[in-house]
Order: sequence, then C-alpha cells, then structure tokens
Amino acid sequence: MSVGDQKILKTEPLSGEDAKWTRLILTTYTDPTGKIRAWEHAERPTRPKGSEIDGVGIVAILSKSGGSEIVLQKQYRPPIDKVVIEVPAGLVDKGESAEEAAVRELREETGYVGAASLSTPVLFNDPGFCNTNLKMIHVTIDMEDERNQHPKQELEKNEFIEVFSVPVGELWERCKSWEGEGFAIDARVGTLAEGIYLAKQLGS
Repeated sequence: MSVGDQKILKTEPLSGEDAKWTRLILTTYTDPTGKIRAWEHAERPTRPKGSEIDGVGIVAILSKSGGSEIVLQKQYRPPIDKVVIEVPAGLVDKGESAEEAAVRELREETGYVGAASLSTPVLFNDPGFCNTNLKMIHVTIDMEDERNQHPKQELEKNEFIEVFSVPVGELWERCKSWEGEGFAIDARVGTLAEGIYLAKQLGS
C-alpha cells in the first residue's frame, strides 16, 4: 500500500448545511473610493474559541552525523488529486498552545518526539480566498532519545502519511526533482526551500 494508491470517484457541489470543515461566505465592504463591493471567500469554522490560529506547520529538524535533515511527508490530497510533499501539520485543539499542538502533531504523524524551539508570527495561507491561518513551529528532535530510534506513527483511520527526511541543504533541488516526478509541493515546503536557496546565494 502506498500513499498514491488513492483515486477520486466523483466530485459534486456541497451545500453549506452538509459542510463540516469549510464554510462559504459573502462579505460586503467598501473600497477606498467608498464604492460598495462584494467578496466571496471561505472560512474554517473549526478554530477553537480563544485561539488566534487554526493550526500549525512544523519545521522538524533531525541532527545526524552527516548534517541536519528536515522531516517531510507524502500525503494524497483530493482537492488537487496529487500526492503532496508537505511538512507535518495539523489543527490546534481547544486549550492548546501552538507549541503544544506542534509537538503533539509531530508525534502523531511521524512518531518523532521533539521540543518546540521557535514560533513564527501568525501566517495566512491564502488571504484572498480563505481566513485560514497558522504558525510555523520549529521543533528539534533529539536522535539520542531512545523514543526516536524507532518512531511509530499514531495516525487516524483516514490518514495515510509516508514520512521521510532530506538534508536541509538539498531541499531546493529536491523540490524541483519532486515536481518533475509528478508530486505537488506544499507552499510551506517551497517557501522553506527558497529561503534556504536565497541564503546560500546571498552568502548568509
């Protein structure tokens, strides 16, 4: 069994009453000239009360003898009908901080036990389309910890995730190779790769 062993059977319109994870909204607003305009967009109705974010993306780094590697995943995504190269990620639970969510999601999706070390500002994925937001949390994985010697995923029944890691310095070239192989690249992975590439180009 592979994460790619999935296929779309049909697509059809979904009424608002039947939608669990998304909601379509029509917002009326005034532009700088005072003209009234309308904007169609989506929102995620699952953000916990009192939380400023919907979820977290996780930059998980393995320190190995040969250098640092970033933990990535392959996961089939029905909206684009492709297997996507992603960072571990997930929604925040009620009463949970972004850092706690990141450590929990990393353990569930990859089996690795880590410690949060850095949190970004609140980031918006596609603000012209949806209000969904997240924080990127950097997590360090201690490979000396015996729990990380043979990590075991704790996936839900509807989750099929393949975990792997690549050297941080190779991420840009790997993204180009994966695209050529037919994989989709998640924007968070692509942005990380581009940042690393630019840092090299600028000598920083």
